This record gives sequence, structure tokens and C-alpha cells, in this order.
Amino acid sequence: MDDFSRKVWVYFMKQKSEVFAKFKEWKIETENQTERKIKYLRSDNGGEYTSNEFTNYCKKEGIIKHFIVKKNPQKNGATERMN
Repeated sequence: MDDFSRKVWVYFMKQKSEVFAKFKEWKIETENQTERKIKYLRSDNGGEYTSNEFTNYCKKEGIIKHFIVKKNPQKNGATERMN
């Protein structure tokens, strides 16, 4: 969910291991449509977001990762309510 516009994108996955590939797909699509770069990514501390591959990719692309506490929807209320 975009914090400013509240726009939501949905990608269906069979396994959490698909998150990184779907993120890269979403990043390209979003940056092409908006002509803006992704600057921040907020997520829980799930393993699908904390892998070395994902972390290195974000560093390379200049994306700052913010982690919220797992199973604490109060810290990410808008997104949790959308779910």
C-alpha cells in the first residue's frame, strides 16, 4: 500500500518464497508508471523480506527497509485493515 495515495497492488502467490520475484516485478511496474523511484519498503520481519538476497537488492537499488514488529497490526494499521 502506498502511504500517500493509499493505492494497493495485489499479487497472488502460492508460496512465500515468491515474494522477492513479485517485489521486483512490482518495483519495475510502479516506477515505470509513476516515473518515480521506490524509496522505502515497510514490512514485518518475515523471512521472505529479510533474506540476504532481498536485503542486498534493496541496498543496490537505494531502498530503505523499515521493519515493524511481527503480529502487531497496530504498527501498520492501514495495511492490516486493508487485508
